[in-house]
Parts: sequence; C-alpha cells; structure tokens
Amino acid sequence: MEMRHGGKARHAALKLIVIALLVTCAIAAVGGLLGLGLWVAVGVAFLWLLFTIFTFYFFRDPNASTPEGPGLVVSPGHGKVDVIEQLADSKVFGGPCHRISIFLSVIDIHVQNAPITGKVACVTRTSGKFMSALKSDCADFNENVHIMFNSAETPGEKVGLRLIAGVLARRIVPFVETGDEMRRGERISLIQFGSRCDLYVPLSHQLKVSLGQRVVGGETVVAAKT
Repeated sequence: MEMRHGGKARHAALKLIVIALLVTCAIAAVGGLLGLGLWVAVGVAFLWLLFTIFTFYFFRDPNASTPEGPGLVVSPGHGKVDVIEQLADSKVFGGPCHRISIFLSVIDIHVQNAPITGKVACVTRTSGKFMSALKSDCADFNENVHIMFNSAETPGEKVGLRLIAGVLARRIVPFVETGDEMRRGERISLIQFGSRCDLYVPLSHQLKVSLGQRVVGGETVVAAKT
C-alpha cells in the first residue's frame, strides 16, 4: 500500500550527501594548494563514496505491509524491544499504561510509522541531552518528540509515542502535525542515526511482543485491544 511521506527519507539522505560532497571538494582544493592535490582528492573521494553508500543504506524506507483488524497497535519503529513495563501513572500518557521501548541501532531503519489509525492530538518537542540510546531511561534526559494519537476506532482511546534522540541521533524530523488524520502503518517521522522510541498503550490492550524480540515498523503487532 502506497502511503504518504514516501521519499522524505531519501531526500534527507541526498541533502547529507550533497553537503558531504561540498566538504570533499573543499578539502581537495586545499590539498591542491598544498601540492597534495591528487592524493588528497583520491582519499577524500573514496571516503565520500563510502559515506554515500552508507547513507543510502541507512535512510532506506520500504513500504510497510500493515495488518488489518480492529484494535491492533503496530510497532512504530524497527528495532529490538528491550523494555516492557506497566506504569501506574505516566506523565507522557496521562495515566496508567503499558510502556514498550524499542532500541534502534545504527543499522536499523529509522523511519517511524503510525501505531494506530486516528488523529494526531499533539506533537511536542522537548529539548535535552544526547545520552546513549542504549540506556532505557535516556528518555528522561534526552531530546525527544512526543506524539499522541486519538483512536478512530475507539472514541476516547489514545496511544502515545515518544521519539528519543541518542548520541548520534541529533535530529528528529516529524512528518505529521496536530490534527492530521493517519492510517495505521503510515510514515510519521524520521530519526537520523541510532535512537529509541517508546510506545504507550492503554492497560485494556494485551501485549503481543516479548523482551528481546525484533519488531518491524508498521508491521509487527505490539498490542491488541482485549
């Protein structure tokens, strides 16, 4: 199914590649002035080629094969589930909920997907540090973007998502705004380089994932309404 915001990750990749190319040309020019033009040019061109290959790989963005069915919550990100807990009162969610935290390594896909079908209730950015995303509590300190969804299937029900920056992830790019109507599995954001995303679902949902499980954004069912 073709979804909105396709191509935005590739556009971000091209932007970085062009910037790197300009830097490469500048270094080659300086090398030429110092009489080292050929060697410097070959060296930086090789590094730029490696960077280009890695960048296109990192910003890959396949269409999700999203499952159909009432009450399903799909994974918002690609990565590994390393925290599952029940919170008595979450400030992010605004009450008791399940929290499922997904770590995105530098080799994972870094485009995120809508966990449910519904309306975006808010998109809030909070500035902070850039601690390692390997730490499950980094959300309390790191720069993050909070996105809340109001379910279109169950009036009054909501699902929360927090996108968290890491040591390398210095930029979180939301594709959505408050009021946007989203379908489950649609692209909603991009986190550049290794990071983490936390999903908050009501306690009325039964969890369908386990610790250590690898999940696919927009495809893996994380929870379902009981």
